[in-house]
This record gives sequence, structure tokens and C-alpha cells, in this order.
Amino acid sequence: MQQAELKDIITEWLPGATFDENGQWLNVNVEPKDLHLLAVKLRNHEHTQFDYCFCLTCVDWKTHLTMVYHLDSTKFRHQVVVKVKLDAAKPEVETVSDLWKTADFHEREVYEMFGVHFINHPDLRLLILPDGWEGKNPLRKNFEDPINMIKL
Repeated sequence: MQQAELKDIITEWLPGATFDENGQWLNVNVEPKDLHLLAVKLRNHEHTQFDYCFCLTCVDWKTHLTMVYHLDSTKFRHQVVVKVKLDAAKPEVETVSDLWKTADFHEREVYEMFGVHFINHPDLRLLILPDGWEGKNPLRKNFEDPINMIKL
């Protein structure tokens, strides 16, 4: 499927979505409230079938956070990137771990490193960091570690 066709399908489902077509993949920007509905359609629609979430991460822009989801259709061999802008003070978005099992660990990592709360995640707890690091979010730009003299 060409990017233009994919863009048309997504626009039909979600008229408020915006797009960036400058890179290798089509980038779709959606509101947090629309993410899960779009994800369900991207995964299950007969013409898209995005059955693989191969990357899920977060970017801290100081003023806000952006969730970034890289999706692939192993059947049709097309990709899309979905981006969601989150409030830095209270970053939260619906989990997609019910759609893609790979998202389970990715969301847990983003939770501990950036402090994003994934609504309805089945097991949102620290993945890598030891006990005592809850809420410290070491990949946020405002993270400070006086012991190791880290200040971003």
C-alpha cells in the first residue's frame, strides 16, 4: 500500500489526524484519546493489518512528551509511525499492549524511564531499574542525580 492510500484510509477513520510525509514512513499525529481506536483499526482492518509493533518509545521535548509507535504489516510489508503528544505534567495514554504483546515491555520501559502512565496496562511496574527508582524517570530532561552529578 502506498503512503497516499494509507493516509486516505486513516483520514476516513480519524479526520482530525495530521500527517508528516517527509521521511521514509508515513507519520500520523493523533490525540491521546484517539490512539487506541486508531490502533485497533490499523491492526484489524483488512487493508492495513498492522500486526507488529516493532518499536515504541518516548521523546522528551521539555514542554511536552511524544509517544512514538512504529508499526509494520508482515502481510502487506507496509509501515506507519503513530505519534501522540502528551502533557509533560501528567503524561498518560491508553495501553496498546492488548493489541501487540511486544508493547507490554516497551510500555513498562517508557513508564519507568519517562513516567508515562499507560491506562489499563495489565502490569505497569519497573522493568529495569531497581526498587527505589519509582517516579525518578531518568530519561526525562529534568532528571537530576546529585550522587553521580547528572543534570540535563
